[in-house]
Amino acid sequence: MEWLLARLERRLGKFAVPNLTGFIIGGMAIVYVLSRFQQSYLARLTLDLDAVSRGEVWRLVTYLFIPRGSDFFILFTLYWLWFIGSTLESEWGAFKLNVYYLCGMIGTTVAAYLTGYGMGNEYLNYSLIFAVATLVPDYEILLFFILPLRMKWIGVLTGGYVVLAFVQQMHWAGRAAIIAAVANYFIFFGGHLLGLTRQRGVQVRQAARRNAFQAEASAAPTGGRSCAICGAREEDDADIRVCSCEKCGGKPRNLCLTHAKNH
Repeated sequence: MEWLLARLERRLGKFAVPNLTGFIIGGMAIVYVLSRFQQSYLARLTLDLDAVSRGEVWRLVTYLFIPRGSDFFILFTLYWLWFIGSTLESEWGAFKLNVYYLCGMIGTTVAAYLTGYGMGNEYLNYSLIFAVATLVPDYEILLFFILPLRMKWIGVLTGGYVVLAFVQQMHWAGRAAIIAAVANYFIFFGGHLLGLTRQRGVQVRQAARRNAFQAEASAAPTGGRSCAICGAREEDDADIRVCSCEKCGGKPRNLCLTHAKNH
Protein backbone atom coordinates (compact mmCIF):
# COMPACT_ATOMS: atom_id res chain seq x y z
CA MET A 1 0.00 0.00 0.00
CA GLU A 2 2.80 2.41 0.88
CA TRP A 3 4.54 2.10 -2.49
CA LEU A 4 1.24 2.75 -4.29
CA LEU A 5 0.55 5.85 -2.20
CA ALA A 6 4.09 7.09 -2.83
CA ARG A 7 3.63 6.76 -6.60
CA LEU A 8 0.23 8.45 -6.49
CA GLU A 9 1.59 11.30 -4.38
CA ARG A 10 4.38 11.96 -6.87
CA ARG A 11 1.81 12.33 -9.63
CA LEU A 12 -1.21 13.77 -7.84
CA GLY A 13 0.19 15.27 -4.65
CA LYS A 14 -0.21 18.80 -5.96
CA PHE A 15 -3.99 18.35 -5.94
CA ALA A 16 -4.14 17.42 -2.23
CA VAL A 17 -6.31 19.63 -0.04
CA PRO A 18 -4.30 20.84 2.97
CA ASN A 19 -6.12 21.12 6.30
CA LEU A 20 -8.95 18.91 5.02
CA THR A 21 -10.52 18.48 8.45
CA GLY A 22 -10.54 22.26 8.86
CA PHE A 23 -12.85 22.54 5.84
CA ILE A 24 -15.05 19.73 7.15
CA ILE A 25 -15.31 21.31 10.60
CA GLY A 26 -16.10 24.69 9.06
CA GLY A 27 -18.87 23.09 7.00
CA MET A 28 -20.23 21.34 10.10
CA ALA A 29 -20.30 24.62 12.03
CA ILE A 30 -22.21 26.37 9.23
CA VAL A 31 -24.69 23.50 8.89
CA TYR A 32 -25.20 23.41 12.65
CA VAL A 33 -26.00 27.12 12.81
CA LEU A 34 -28.40 26.91 9.85
CA SER A 35 -30.13 23.86 11.33
CA ARG A 36 -30.91 25.84 14.49
CA PHE A 37 -33.10 28.09 12.36
CA GLN A 38 -34.68 25.31 10.31
CA GLN A 39 -34.25 21.69 11.37
CA SER A 40 -35.66 20.36 8.10
CA TYR A 41 -32.61 21.85 6.38
CA LEU A 42 -30.59 18.77 7.36
CA ALA A 43 -32.88 16.50 5.34
CA ARG A 44 -31.63 18.23 2.18
CA LEU A 45 -28.03 17.21 2.96
CA THR A 46 -28.26 13.51 3.86
CA LEU A 47 -26.85 10.74 1.67
CA ASP A 48 -29.99 9.77 -0.26
CA LEU A 49 -29.11 8.16 -3.58
CA ASP A 50 -32.72 8.28 -4.80
CA ALA A 51 -32.56 12.05 -4.43
CA VAL A 52 -29.13 12.04 -6.10
CA SER A 53 -30.62 10.23 -9.09
CA ARG A 54 -33.18 13.06 -9.32
CA GLY A 55 -30.38 15.61 -9.66
CA GLU A 56 -29.52 16.45 -6.04
CA VAL A 57 -25.89 15.50 -6.55
CA TRP A 58 -24.66 17.72 -3.73
CA ARG A 59 -25.78 15.01 -1.30
CA LEU A 60 -22.72 12.95 -2.29
CA VAL A 61 -20.63 15.49 -0.35
CA THR A 62 -22.91 17.42 1.98
CA TYR A 63 -23.60 14.46 4.26
CA LEU A 64 -20.02 14.92 5.47
CA PHE A 65 -21.00 18.25 7.03
CA ILE A 66 -23.93 17.03 9.11
CA PRO A 67 -22.81 17.46 12.74
CA ARG A 68 -23.32 14.70 15.27
CA GLY A 69 -24.14 15.16 18.93
CA SER A 70 -26.35 17.34 21.06
CA ASP A 71 -26.10 21.10 21.42
CA PHE A 72 -24.07 20.67 24.59
CA PHE A 73 -21.40 18.49 22.95
CA ILE A 74 -21.19 20.11 19.53
CA LEU A 75 -18.13 22.22 20.38
CA PHE A 76 -16.35 19.20 21.84
CA THR A 77 -17.28 17.16 18.74
CA LEU A 78 -15.81 19.79 16.42
CA TYR A 79 -12.66 20.13 18.54
CA TRP A 80 -12.20 16.37 18.68
CA LEU A 81 -12.51 16.01 14.91
CA TRP A 82 -10.01 18.83 14.44
CA PHE A 83 -7.55 17.16 16.82
CA ILE A 84 -7.86 13.76 15.11
CA GLY A 85 -7.59 15.20 11.61
CA SER A 86 -4.66 17.50 12.36
CA THR A 87 -2.80 14.66 14.09
CA LEU A 88 -3.27 12.42 11.06
CA GLU A 89 -2.15 15.14 8.67
CA SER A 90 0.98 15.80 10.74
CA GLU A 91 1.78 12.06 10.69
CA TRP A 92 0.87 11.36 7.07
CA GLY A 93 0.82 14.60 5.18
CA ALA A 94 -2.16 16.11 3.36
CA PHE A 95 -2.20 13.73 0.40
CA LYS A 96 -2.39 10.49 2.35
CA LEU A 97 -5.10 11.89 4.63
CA ASN A 98 -7.06 12.97 1.54
CA VAL A 99 -6.83 9.48 0.06
CA TYR A 100 -7.81 7.84 3.36
CA TYR A 101 -10.88 10.03 3.75
CA LEU A 102 -11.79 9.65 0.08
CA CYS A 103 -11.67 5.84 0.41
CA GLY A 104 -14.08 6.10 3.33
CA MET A 105 -16.39 8.34 1.31
CA ILE A 106 -16.35 5.97 -1.65
CA GLY A 107 -17.04 2.97 0.60
CA THR A 108 -19.95 4.74 2.28
CA THR A 109 -21.42 5.77 -1.07
CA VAL A 110 -21.01 2.34 -2.66
CA ALA A 111 -22.64 0.71 0.38
CA ALA A 112 -25.55 3.16 0.12
CA TYR A 113 -25.93 2.31 -3.57
CA LEU A 114 -25.84 -1.46 -3.01
CA THR A 115 -28.00 -1.57 0.11
CA GLY A 116 -30.15 1.52 -0.22
CA TYR A 117 -29.04 2.49 3.28
CA GLY A 118 -27.21 5.81 3.69
CA MET A 119 -25.19 5.64 6.92
CA GLY A 120 -23.85 9.19 6.97
CA ASN A 121 -20.47 10.39 8.26
CA GLU A 122 -20.47 8.93 11.78
CA TYR A 123 -18.51 5.74 11.12
CA LEU A 124 -16.32 7.40 8.53
CA ASN A 125 -15.14 9.77 11.26
CA TYR A 126 -14.63 6.83 13.61
CA SER A 127 -12.18 5.41 11.07
CA LEU A 128 -10.03 8.50 11.67
CA ILE A 129 -9.87 7.63 15.37
CA PHE A 130 -8.76 4.09 14.53
CA ALA A 131 -5.97 5.46 12.34
CA VAL A 132 -4.64 7.80 15.05
CA ALA A 133 -4.88 5.07 17.70
CA THR A 134 -2.76 2.82 15.48
CA LEU A 135 -0.16 5.43 14.53
CA VAL A 136 0.36 6.99 17.98
CA PRO A 137 -1.09 4.44 20.44
CA ASP A 138 0.73 5.82 23.49
CA TYR A 139 -0.16 9.46 22.89
CA GLU A 140 -2.05 10.63 25.98
CA ILE A 141 -4.87 13.15 25.89
CA LEU A 142 -7.29 14.56 28.44
CA LEU A 143 -10.66 13.07 27.54
CA PHE A 144 -13.31 15.75 28.07
CA PHE A 145 -10.32 17.83 29.26
CA ILE A 146 -10.38 15.88 32.55
CA LEU A 147 -9.58 12.17 32.17
CA PRO A 148 -6.04 11.25 30.96
CA LEU A 149 -6.30 8.41 28.46
CA ARG A 150 -4.00 6.97 25.82
CA MET A 151 -5.11 6.90 22.20
CA LYS A 152 -4.94 3.10 22.00
CA TRP A 153 -7.62 2.80 24.67
CA ILE A 154 -9.78 5.40 22.97
CA GLY A 155 -9.43 3.31 19.81
CA VAL A 156 -10.45 0.17 21.72
CA LEU A 157 -13.49 1.89 23.23
CA THR A 158 -14.52 3.27 19.84
CA GLY A 159 -14.03 -0.14 18.25
CA GLY A 160 -16.21 -1.69 20.94
CA TYR A 161 -18.95 0.82 20.20
CA VAL A 162 -18.75 0.13 16.46
CA VAL A 163 -18.93 -3.65 17.02
CA LEU A 164 -21.95 -3.17 19.31
CA ALA A 165 -23.67 -0.99 16.72
CA PHE A 166 -22.90 -3.62 14.07
CA VAL A 167 -24.47 -6.40 16.17
CA GLN A 168 -27.54 -4.32 17.01
CA GLN A 169 -28.34 -3.50 13.39
CA MET A 170 -31.67 -5.07 12.47
CA HIS A 171 -30.71 -5.79 8.86
CA TRP A 172 -27.57 -6.52 6.86
CA ALA A 173 -27.86 -3.29 4.88
CA GLY A 174 -26.91 -1.30 7.96
CA ARG A 175 -24.09 -3.71 8.79
CA ALA A 176 -22.72 -3.47 5.26
CA ALA A 177 -22.78 0.31 5.51
CA ILE A 178 -20.76 0.21 8.75
CA ILE A 179 -18.20 -2.16 7.24
CA ALA A 180 -17.87 0.01 4.14
CA ALA A 181 -17.40 3.19 6.20
CA VAL A 182 -14.44 1.73 8.13
CA ALA A 183 -13.02 -0.39 5.29
CA ASN A 184 -10.46 2.34 4.59
CA TYR A 185 -8.83 1.55 7.93
CA PHE A 186 -8.31 -2.11 7.00
CA ILE A 187 -7.08 -1.15 3.52
CA PHE A 188 -4.42 1.13 5.01
CA PHE A 189 -3.52 -0.88 8.12
CA GLY A 190 -4.25 -4.49 7.10
CA GLY A 191 -0.56 -5.30 6.65
CA HIS A 192 0.31 -3.62 9.94
CA LEU A 193 -2.36 -5.58 11.83
CA LEU A 194 -1.23 -8.84 10.22
CA GLY A 195 2.35 -8.10 11.27
CA LEU A 196 1.23 -7.45 14.85
CA THR A 197 -0.69 -10.75 14.86
CA ARG A 198 2.36 -12.66 13.66
CA GLN A 199 4.60 -10.88 16.15
CA ARG A 200 2.19 -11.73 18.95
CA GLY A 201 2.24 -15.39 17.86
CA VAL A 202 6.04 -15.42 17.96
CA GLN A 203 6.01 -13.84 21.42
CA VAL A 204 3.54 -16.45 22.69
CA ARG A 205 5.69 -19.31 21.35
CA GLN A 206 8.84 -17.78 22.81
CA ALA A 207 7.14 -17.38 26.19
CA ALA A 208 6.01 -21.03 26.10
CA ARG A 209 9.56 -22.21 25.34
CA ARG A 210 10.97 -19.95 28.04
CA ASN A 211 8.49 -21.29 30.64
CA ALA A 212 9.27 -24.89 29.63
CA PHE A 213 13.00 -24.26 29.99
CA GLN A 214 12.52 -22.67 33.40
CA ALA A 215 10.38 -25.62 34.51
CA GLU A 216 13.07 -28.07 33.42
CA ALA A 217 15.74 -26.02 35.12
CA SER A 218 13.80 -25.89 38.39
CA ALA A 219 13.18 -29.66 38.25
CA ALA A 220 16.84 -30.50 37.56
CA PRO A 221 19.14 -31.18 40.49
CA THR A 222 21.07 -28.16 41.63
CA GLY A 223 24.24 -27.81 43.59
CA GLY A 224 27.16 -30.28 43.60
CA ARG A 225 27.67 -33.87 42.49
CA SER A 226 25.41 -36.86 43.16
CA CYS A 227 25.96 -40.60 43.46
CA ALA A 228 25.35 -42.46 40.20
CA ILE A 229 23.89 -45.43 42.13
CA CYS A 230 21.76 -44.11 44.98
CA GLY A 231 21.42 -40.47 43.99
CA ALA A 232 22.80 -39.06 47.23
CA ARG A 233 23.90 -35.44 46.72
CA GLU A 234 26.66 -33.28 48.03
CA GLU A 235 24.21 -30.60 49.01
CA ASP A 236 22.65 -33.15 51.37
CA ASP A 237 26.09 -33.64 53.00
CA ALA A 238 26.86 -36.87 51.16
CA ASP A 239 30.57 -37.62 50.73
CA ILE A 240 30.88 -37.95 46.96
CA ARG A 241 34.00 -39.51 45.46
CA VAL A 242 35.13 -39.94 41.86
CA CYS A 243 35.76 -43.55 40.90
CA SER A 244 37.34 -44.80 37.67
CA CYS A 245 38.09 -48.40 38.55
CA GLU A 246 37.71 -51.40 36.24
CA LYS A 247 34.20 -52.08 37.60
CA CYS A 248 33.19 -48.58 36.48
CA GLY A 249 34.63 -49.29 33.04
CA GLY A 250 37.57 -47.03 33.59
CA LYS A 251 35.38 -43.95 33.15
CA PRO A 252 35.11 -41.39 35.96
CA ARG A 253 31.88 -41.85 37.91
CA ASN A 254 30.56 -40.03 40.96
CA LEU A 255 29.77 -42.36 43.87
CA CYS A 256 28.96 -41.79 47.50
CA LEU A 257 31.56 -43.03 49.99
CA THR A 258 29.57 -46.21 50.76
CA HIS A 259 29.21 -47.23 47.12
CA ALA A 260 32.73 -46.14 46.33
CA LYS A 261 33.94 -48.79 48.83
CA ASN A 262 31.39 -51.47 47.90
CA HIS A 263 30.45 -51.70 44.25
